[in-house]
Amino acid sequence: MAVAARTMGGMAQMLTEAAPADVRAACRDGAAVPTSGLAPGYTQANLVVLPREWAYDFLLFAQRNPQPVPLLDVTDAGSPRTVLAPDADLRTDLPRYRVWRDGELTDEPTDVTDLWSGDLVAFLIGCSFSFETALLDAGVPVRNIEQGRNVSMFRTDRACRSAGRLSGPLVVTMRPVPGELVTTAVQVTARMPQVHGAPVHVGPPEGLGIADLARPDFGDPVEAHAGDVPVFWACGVTPQAALMASRPPFAITHAPGHMFVTDVPDSVYRLP
Repeated sequence: MAVAARTMGGMAQMLTEAAPADVRAACRDGAAVPTSGLAPGYTQANLVVLPREWAYDFLLFAQRNPQPVPLLDVTDAGSPRTVLAPDADLRTDLPRYRVWRDGELTDEPTDVTDLWSGDLVAFLIGCSFSFETALLDAGVPVRNIEQGRNVSMFRTDRACRSAGRLSGPLVVTMRPVPGELVTTAVQVTARMPQVHGAPVHVGPPEGLGIADLARPDFGDPVEAHAGDVPVFWACGVTPQAALMASRPPFAITHAPGHMFVTDVPDSVYRLP
């Protein structure tokens, strides 16, 4: 296990400055690594794939909850292609997927080609990894990148607005930010609403019903430095919490932190 972890860590390091197409090619070849810090300057996306019979409910869920579920693209039924990276294949080009049946996680494969059918609709959702480059450019450290870890993600006690058969809690990412740079972090991310925008909470985690920052629900614990303040952003894992609560018969998602790397520069989603 330790050897595998070192191998994956080395692969992630090699991909840090890679072009989006090269990251996707590595994923296609089995590189199952978190994508935070990879292909900097390019937008990353969360993935949710549902049967067409559930697609309207999910569209409505996204429309009613735009901060955790900012839609970037919706595919035609059965299509594994997206305008966000026209030569990519959504069945193979993410580092790791999750397969859900009746709201239960049943598998975490690196390829879902054998599960794809003409009835499936894919939703690409903005990801907070996309504003990490903007934070770094503004002088705000990103501790999870510094520490080579997946970002910390937590379920909250805030309910999303329900839509049809879909409901569930808000999920957030947490990044420790030096106290004197919190305002900068808020201003930078507020300019990128299509990738979750400004934080939903700053300060004590109890304000979101989170008991222990050392025990995230998804991702890895990230160590804060002296003077850091926990800052929380809406997270694209929110739909996975809705799948668990609402139990559709079948769904495919990305594994938390293992995103689809697009060809779209982050700057496209940055307001002037």
